[in-house]
Amino acid sequence: MADDAKPLLIKRYASRRLYNTETSDYVTLEDIAAFIRDGRDVQIVDLKTGDDLTRQYLLQIIAEHESRGESVLPVDVLTDLVRSYATSAQSVVPQFLAASFEMLRDGQSKLMEQFSHLPNPMASVPGFEALQRQQQAFLKSFMGGITGSSGPAQQEDDSAPVKEKAKAHDADDLAAIKKQLADLQSKLSKL
Repeated sequence: MADDAKPLLIKRYASRRLYNTETSDYVTLEDIAAFIRDGRDVQIVDLKTGDDLTRQYLLQIIAEHESRGESVLPVDVLTDLVRSYATSAQSVVPQFLAASFEMLRDGQSKLMEQFSHLPNPMASVPGFEALQRQQQAFLKSFMGGITGSSGPAQQEDDSAPVKEKAKAHDADDLAAIKKQLADLQSKLSKL
């Protein structure tokens, strides 16, 4: 666990290839992005000069994601960042951004902590109960329409065994739908 506390050292060779010193193999920018997403701090240094290139490579990773349409930074934020380099606000922006992201991380961790204690995390989402009631009403009317149990009274005929089979089949379908809904709720709670 002590290894996770110190940054993963990546060395850049003169050929611009990136070398992971922990695993003794070459890595790509996408590999570095994956390390960071996994919660690992990374430090990238030039092998020859010893210069810290971390900021340059992190900006390159962000630029590549943004260029692929994975936009996280709105244009007005990017514009303000560019402006901050030419104004006296340059000294305030880094502290503001650091504090903002710290608040975001704290908020996310508190939210996840609250969700993890609930039997059904979605139950705390405003309007969830109303949505659940609507889904149940829809399923009830939908299944009633299939089996013919809701709506105008139907005439009795001699096909009672066929109707019982249809009801059993509809009950199986309903059970499958309920299972899918439970699976979706489980996946949402993991998110």
